[in-house]
Amino acid sequence: MVFQVIYKSMNEKNSIEILRKLVGFDTTSFKSNLDLIKFIENYLNDFNIKCKLVYDETKNKANLFATIGEDSKGGIVLSGHTDVVPTKNQKWSSDPFTLTERDNKLFGRGSSDMKGFIAVVLSRISKMVETKLNKPIHLAFSYDEEIGCVGVHGLLDLIEKKSINPEFCIVGEPTSMEVVIGHKGKHAYDVKVDGYSCHSGQAPYGVNAINYAAKLISYIEELNKEKSKIGPFDNEYEIPYSTLSTGIINGGTVLNIVPNLCLFEFEIRHLAEDDPKTIMQKIQDYADELIIKEMQKISPKANITFAEKINYPGLNISETINPVKQVKNMLNVSKHKKVIFGTEGGLFKKKLNIPTIVCGPGSIDQAHKPDEYIAIEQLEKCGKFIDNLITSCS
Repeated sequence: MVFQVIYKSMNEKNSIEILRKLVGFDTTSFKSNLDLIKFIENYLNDFNIKCKLVYDETKNKANLFATIGEDSKGGIVLSGHTDVVPTKNQKWSSDPFTLTERDNKLFGRGSSDMKGFIAVVLSRISKMVETKLNKPIHLAFSYDEEIGCVGVHGLLDLIEKKSINPEFCIVGEPTSMEVVIGHKGKHAYDVKVDGYSCHSGQAPYGVNAINYAAKLISYIEELNKEKSKIGPFDNEYEIPYSTLSTGIINGGTVLNIVPNLCLFEFEIRHLAEDDPKTIMQKIQDYADELIIKEMQKISPKANITFAEKINYPGLNISETINPVKQVKNMLNVSKHKKVIFGTEGGLFKKKLNIPTIVCGPGSIDQAHKPDEYIAIEQLEKCGKFIDNLITSCS
């Protein structure tokens, strides 16, 4: 296979050269990531590091877990996702899957989010191996983070099964190497409104699915406004409260038929301390009231149903805990922040109770866009951070 040839001469090459290889693998979420995972596995095997692959049901995607150090317990987890968002309908100045350097920036899909972090970590493997680590360093690379933190669950199950009990985890999402101790969770839903069709001239005899979807969407917006007024609040966020938003709607066929179907999608982006189940229950109760008191009086088959499509928790850890202090010391910074985008960090904390910090090279401002890039100085800064982390484990 091609990847077996590529990796052999790369042991001592720097993070840019490794990043060039990683970007070259098109790991868009709906595609397989196996070529990239096998490349990393072979790269690590060349250092006599054993890897455990955790596959999805199709065997077309896999997570990778590996430990560097004699002791397998405790230590620090370095976590990153291998998938990237699509480039379709984006206008790029160069091939998105060929790393291109311009003005001390490296352009390519995933360069910032988040293959840059993985490249830096891999570039330091030789140093990890040569250093006598008193604490192990664990690598946890997942699939399908971009579509709702899907793949990482298999990694979490493996870590739990191995009873590793890491001291803390670093998720290398692009934060411009700033220390992030919190992010919001996300619950997203598909909503199906089943109405009852008739001629639009007889509209009162029908159940207009679009109208009832509109009522429910309006109620969701009312809840959104309510959150902005009564909270709870966390002023470390740019938007310090939970938000609700409808993003997609589709319904109707022609104007003179009362529509019997309307589909829409909405999301709840919630503070870690704000229970999304309570918010969702209010929406369900309102929908039930519409169904019973209005819709089914006309047609017993009329209904509103919800299907959860994305579910990951928020992250919120104290700035006073030792892992946060250690990471700040490694970076020689005193500040921290919380971010609007989600990560796998909330799952590490909620499922395994591992204190988790989000910190990685690149900026979220460049992620997901055409001409995504990472500044070379960000890779260098991350490299120094990983060097300090290795020293702290020795």
